[in-house]
Amino acid sequence: MSQGDVIQLIVFLVVLLSAAPLLGGYIYRVYEGRRHGLSGALGWLERSVYSLLRIDPQAELTWKEYCGSLLVFNALGLAVLFVILIAQRWLPLNPAKIGGMEPLLALNTAISFVTNTNWQAYAGETAVSYFSQMAGLTVQNFLSAATGLAAMLAMIRGFTRQQSKAVGNFWVDLTRSVVYILLPLSLLLSLMLVGQGVIQNFHPPVTAITLEGGTQQLPMGPVASQEAIKQLGTNGGGFFGANSAHPFENPTPLSNFLELLAILLIPASLPFAFGRMAGQRKQGYVLFAVMLLLFVAGLGVSLWSEFSYNRSLGVAAPCEGKEVRFGTAGSVLWSTATTAASNGSVNAMHDSLSPLAGLVAMLNMMVGEVVFGGVGCGLYGMIVFALIAVFIAGLMVGRTPEYLGKKIEAREMVYSLLAILGPSVAMLLFAAIACITPAGLASLANSGPHGLSEILYAFVSAAANNGSAFAGLNANTPFYNILLGFTMLVGRFIVLVPVIAIGGSLAAKKITPESAGTM
Repeated sequence: MSQGDVIQLIVFLVVLLSAAPLLGGYIYRVYEGRRHGLSGALGWLERSVYSLLRIDPQAELTWKEYCGSLLVFNALGLAVLFVILIAQRWLPLNPAKIGGMEPLLALNTAISFVTNTNWQAYAGETAVSYFSQMAGLTVQNFLSAATGLAAMLAMIRGFTRQQSKAVGNFWVDLTRSVVYILLPLSLLLSLMLVGQGVIQNFHPPVTAITLEGGTQQLPMGPVASQEAIKQLGTNGGGFFGANSAHPFENPTPLSNFLELLAILLIPASLPFAFGRMAGQRKQGYVLFAVMLLLFVAGLGVSLWSEFSYNRSLGVAAPCEGKEVRFGTAGSVLWSTATTAASNGSVNAMHDSLSPLAGLVAMLNMMVGEVVFGGVGCGLYGMIVFALIAVFIAGLMVGRTPEYLGKKIEAREMVYSLLAILGPSVAMLLFAAIACITPAGLASLANSGPHGLSEILYAFVSAAANNGSAFAGLNANTPFYNILLGFTMLVGRFIVLVPVIAIGGSLAAKKITPESAGTM
């Protein structure tokens, strides 16, 4: 690696390590209802939402009511987005005259954005109108991220409350997540990206004259606004088919750095917020340290693999499939960050990664994307692993398993195992079906082991709600639109529902003070 590559990696980690605790403290104050920097500026907006939707912010919900509200809200969002996509030819802000999306592709896309997966079996510049991008996809980028944060809060309250049937108010958690966290950060990042040259307009496609004298259609649109929340909400869906490798989405090294930082910023801050909310900051530090260690280890293996001599190509650090503007190190840092978080955006072709770097990307998703993970999802996924570890360790040493003063019993273990095994079964079972089905094999561009990797990566990405792809697989077919859509639903809600149930189960228990017998 060059000196510039090393500096880029060090600066990225230093900025992330510096910003995460600060944002974590702010998030803690937001969710605890304490006064914070935006209370005065945006408090009116929060109150207006409650008034408009007739929400009582003081009302509390049981875990079943909380979960039911979340599921109904997401079902309505899926239906609205589906209608927008199939009807976009008749809707405004469509200067390119893009037709309605085919129903199965629209269903797959609606599921994808509602589940925070943002898997795209289409090119955004040719398949989606400006109205659909803003009123459909961008809105779900906010709401799906806020849904993950809400589920996280329901679980955390299980540790902070005792002998309580309530785990909070879903509508309040959703509103505060959008108003005080996602919206301000997205506005700030959007302005910074516009300053770097990311486009933000409503112009129709522009015809340009190339150096060879030919013509080329340059797509336009409100890109910066979607780019910001796509990264901050660990969504990942690109305005253009090339995603963040497109110069209109990611034009400069600074925009690349900002977008990379945005991918991990909120997930990295949540362990610190959790520690403060639970009253034990050291727990937050430990969870963050584990996440960081796993991230650095995966990044180190990927860099070593990419910069080693490649016998097949006869070079070291091959640029095939990489973004030459940012170099191999910048492309590998992005591939590691985007799969460590449930983001899925790309600034290079993951299909062109070296075998070990591709394995790291797939492994990051297979473990449940808890290496920082998605917004809210990464933290509650890591806590589920912690509960299982505490339970097994407690049984081994003959002590009652406890975590943060709450006894971990059979019910919590059932929910935890369902959350961990559900996505794993989905990704393996559905990938196996695709491998033995003519409709699944017909979409492959490569045969042999790499073709298997392309299929497996697609279902791992869908079940982990990541959305990145190995490419080489034509996913816009009835078979893959249906099967991947179902996989995304399973991967999202078979984890999210048990997590909220864990919060409800723990909230009903007493908090046991630490003693000499506490593990």
